[in-house]
Amino acid sequence: MTEQLIDARALSKLKWRCRRGLLENDLFVERFFVRHEATLTENQAQALLALMDLSDNDLLDLLLARKEPEGELATEEVLTVLHQLRAPALPR
Repeated sequence: MTEQLIDARALSKLKWRCRRGLLENDLFVERFFVRHEATLTENQAQALLALMDLSDNDLLDLLLARKEPEGELATEEVLTVLHQLRAPALPR
């Protein structure tokens, strides 16, 4: 993995892959992309994909901090992206 920014095509594919069945998850992911898509690295994209492999309910538990990543999922990259996903909405 690398700190290289992902290109527009990879970003488009990543956004499509991140579509979820639960609206709550989609809101977290949408906010993440609004804040970070211009600076998204390949490391972050891989970590996000690892989170997207989870079921909707397991992902929501992580996003709401009801659980923390365990085992192979508990990498530095995943923890960083999870922290970015959990960041509260900015005041308007």
